[in-house]
Amino acid sequence: MMDVFNFLGRTREDKARLEQHRLRLYRIAYAWTHNAALADDLVQETLAKALRKSSQLRDPNAGDAWLYSILANCYRDHFRRSRATEEIDENTITHESTPEKESSDQQVVLKVREAIARLSEGQRQVVTLVDIQGLSYLEVAQILNVPIGTVMSRLCRARHALKDLLGDFAPRTAADESKIRRIK
Repeated sequence: MMDVFNFLGRTREDKARLEQHRLRLYRIAYAWTHNAALADDLVQETLAKALRKSSQLRDPNAGDAWLYSILANCYRDHFRRSRATEEIDENTITHESTPEKESSDQQVVLKVREAIARLSEGQRQVVTLVDIQGLSYLEVAQILNVPIGTVMSRLCRARHALKDLLGDFAPRTAADESKIRRIK
């Protein structure tokens, strides 16, 4: 992880590693904001702060969580400064035509994004960090600066809400199919 902060002109590997971090941060920022320009700004601010304060990273193994924590702080700071939230127009999340094979996958992606967009801010943050990025509850609690019980509670409510919102996409079992009655 420390190599990421020494990327300035070193090697292609360092630049590739930085780009991987940038893409992961962007996905999280976009999931939180649903605004491509704002997500890009937050990621740029996050990486700039991380590069300036790289000496503060004590545990190189916690580098990803450290970056997510910086992103969460940048996100909070942005809304503290603006004190305004943007309304999300669900119609803005669209995709261009795709090949028939990928069409159903794209529909699922759209429905999941729409469902996540309908969650509260806290639930969106927790579900993206735990379920999408694979962070532990403890890491998420530290990143968002909330108790671990709050993380678990938000995650539970978010998963229940997503289950309700995405019920049409649940895998069907043989028991769900209409049953044929046998008459003897």
